[in-house]
Amino acid sequence: MKPLSGVRILEFDGLGPVTFAGMVLADLGADVLRLTRSAAAGAPAFTDVGGEVLHRGRSAVDVDLKNPADLARVLGLIGSADALIEGFRPGVMERLGLGPEVCTARNPRLVFGRVTGWGQTGPMSRQVGHDLNYIGLSGALSMMGEPDRPPRPPLNLVGDYGGGAMLLVTGVLAALLEARSTGRGRVVDAAMTDGSALLTSLFHALGARGLWAGARGANLLDGGAPFYRCYACRDGRFVAVGALEPQFYAALLQGLGIPATEAPQFDLAGWVRLHDRFAAIFATRDRDDWAAHFAGTDACVTPVLTPAEAPRHPHNAARGTFVEQGVVQPATAPRFDGEAATPEPERPPLSLDQALVRWI
Repeated sequence: MKPLSGVRILEFDGLGPVTFAGMVLADLGADVLRLTRSAAAGAPAFTDVGGEVLHRGRSAVDVDLKNPADLARVLGLIGSADALIEGFRPGVMERLGLGPEVCTARNPRLVFGRVTGWGQTGPMSRQVGHDLNYIGLSGALSMMGEPDRPPRPPLNLVGDYGGGAMLLVTGVLAALLEARSTGRGRVVDAAMTDGSALLTSLFHALGARGLWAGARGANLLDGGAPFYRCYACRDGRFVAVGALEPQFYAALLQGLGIPATEAPQFDLAGWVRLHDRFAAIFATRDRDDWAAHFAGTDACVTPVLTPAEAPRHPHNAARGTFVEQGVVQPATAPRFDGEAATPEPERPPLSLDQALVRWI
């Protein structure tokens, strides 16, 4: 039995963080119903975004929230739910007649999880935006990329998923624990600007101590340090070097054939020269040659794998980090003792009446 077995969650279909949060909650064992917008509502369901991966573990339930009969059935589901999650702009759920006041009047213990870019309040709360905008405003984006170029988008991992979906999941789980003891739910306001700002906590702490420069590419963890960055190899592929601690750095130098006296680790004035020396050495061999060379050492040198290569790596294969269910996809995480990491495939769709029978 998975940790969230027996927990019922309504997911109002959407893009980005809501879909990912619904997947994570279903992977953890929650019974998640994904309410999708019917063709009658004038908007197609997001079935083509994420497909069998991001929609795994739950059924789609076709609804028209502008239809009073469908709205009444959804309220019936809300009466039996432990939580709902939605990612509409502020005010949309209220206009649909499904705002927190209405829903918690129907079900006082309901946890009402909301994820948006800017949050439910504030002067920009109703403004449009995307991941890149949110992490730009939080300060996170300014630290990413090469020093002499514009910041580079880190996919949509920091805003949508790290600062949005995972903080939504955290908030919903915390509120569910509280509701079990108090009988009262909470409204969870997960803003991607807030969440991505939270993810930068370490760098605020380092900056306050004078240990983080304002410029990109001049710091320990942003590619400025020659012993914490990626290098191109002879075959055009890359290795990741993460030799932060002195003993790991010593193993790196040994593996590269560089005397320790020629490469003091924290001589910041020499970092550019040392980076060039490392780069020249790594360019003499292929990526997999370097991976084999450093295997079993403490140098913290690993290959940079593509999404197609990662499932075949011996470590990932041994752990079952990826599984194949129609398509190759990440397995569930984290692991729990005695539980398989294999996700449940997407369940067959249900009608609203079937969903009500199942829950009520």
